[in-house]
Amino acid sequence: MRALKGVELESSQGEIVAIVGQNGSGKTTLVKHFNGLLMPTGGEMEVAGKPTVEQGVFQLGKKVGYVFQNPDHQIFSETVFDEVSYSLRLRELDAEMIKARVTEALEAVGLAGTEEEDPFSMTKSGRQRVAVASVLAIKPDGLILDEPTTGLDHLEQRSMMELVRGLNERGSTIIFVTHHMWVVAEYAHRVYVMKEGQVLLEGTTREVFAHEEELREAYLRPPQDVSFANRLGKTLLSLEELVYCTAGAAGGSDGC
Repeated sequence: MRALKGVELESSQGEIVAIVGQNGSGKTTLVKHFNGLLMPTGGEMEVAGKPTVEQGVFQLGKKVGYVFQNPDHQIFSETVFDEVSYSLRLRELDAEMIKARVTEALEAVGLAGTEEEDPFSMTKSGRQRVAVASVLAIKPDGLILDEPTTGLDHLEQRSMMELVRGLNERGSTIIFVTHHMWVVAEYAHRVYVMKEGQVLLEGTTREVFAHEEELREAYLRPPQDVSFANRLGKTLLSLEELVYCTAGAAGGSDGC
């Protein structure tokens, strides 16, 4: 039985891409091919113009970082510094460079000054940030986040996604898997909808959420404010957009 069938997916530098679908639709299986955790048994996966099977996990890890859904499956060191520096030490960077990279990565995720803390004493959100920092320290071109908001409350989810947006604004290409449609609406540039190992729908976030009927085929639905706007004939991706455009229409201007 094939886990993925006829999938064609392309990500451009500087994008935030969301991959969505129900459990078992092939989301995680797909993204694990991007950095060599899985290798294709048929077809081809290329990173930076070269097939992944010719590069291997070690080389791919320099280009594409992967943050697991559960940070506890990724973290194993007794201090934050040791955790974030592990891959750098594995690559035999000098001590001064390692310290600079760790400091930079922790600052990027809002954990400056936590080098000597035990990561397992942190909240789930904190451990997630440590996991992200450990990947950022390698300075990959792209970052894959598997369900980055799972197990977090709404404020923590918002904080994590603002971190993702900030990393993207600094130049990182981000691909994330999620079940939370409001996260997709507010943060993704492009969306791929998976069903039974295939891409059912793809396009810009606005284009994808305009196709509610196709989303229902994948047992998904847009956030309530997006769905409400669709009924008004305009696909808007947030309550702020809806208020702005409604106010514009009331004032006699286009507003969008």
